[in-house]
Amino acid sequence: MTDANKEALQAQLENLRAEHRDLDDAIARLTESNPVDQLHLRRLKKRKLQLKDRIEKLESELLPDIIA
Repeated sequence: MTDANKEALQAQLENLRAEHRDLDDAIARLTESNPVDQLHLRRLKKRKLQLKDRIEKLESELLPDIIA
């Protein structure tokens, strides 16, 4: 993997982490409101899980393989 590829993946990873944090905040605000829009809440949580999966995939791509 070239340095340019690593930098691009790192930038993408930071963007995904920021979006994940923003969703966390949005979910917290939504759960504080009454009444809670359950459909919107489920959609936000689903998106947050998708982001988490993508973040984990990128992190594993950035880590070098270690031979045990």
